[in-house]
Amino acid sequence: MSELELNRSLEAILMVVDEPVNEVVLAQITEVPTEVVTAALKALAVSYEEQGRGFQLREVAGGWRFYSHPDQAPLVEKFVLDGQQTRLTQAALETLAVIAYRQPVSRARVSAIRGVNVEAVMKTLLTRGLVEERGVEPETGAILYGTTSFFLEKIGVRGIEDLPGLAPFLPDVDGLDEVLASLTD
Repeated sequence: MSELELNRSLEAILMVVDEPVNEVVLAQITEVPTEVVTAALKALAVSYEEQGRGFQLREVAGGWRFYSHPDQAPLVEKFVLDGQQTRLTQAALETLAVIAYRQPVSRARVSAIRGVNVEAVMKTLLTRGLVEERGVEPETGAILYGTTSFFLEKIGVRGIEDLPGLAPFLPDVDGLDEVLASLTD
């Protein structure tokens, strides 16, 4: 398969995927070695960016997928939402942040860190597919929670290790080191 044919094939497949697809699957479908597919995907991503396209090809959550370019977000949001915002509440965002940085974590631990009951918020996050059960805490039998690949995809990172550090976003106050330690221990 020529480079042009491979690029066209990859573009056609990636146009119809609902979630990121990895290089191995794309290699199997195109019958091209995985390393050749990986190189082609990276080259396409660079090419689209250099051309100033309205979309990007990004590697997120263990696979590749097309996304609208971030500088087009206001226009895309206006088109998709048509004025109907379904954003997460502040409480849900705070709870999601605790889970993302502390996972796997029990509901009780999230409540303790936030200082409020998170029962209803957890149901919302589970329903929206942003968090999932990750096992059971051996000592207490509590269910542990973590973020999903859908969460990673939505925020545009490959894994939780790519989440930004917390320190730059927090105020400079006494006792901050203890708070940060409680989130990352």
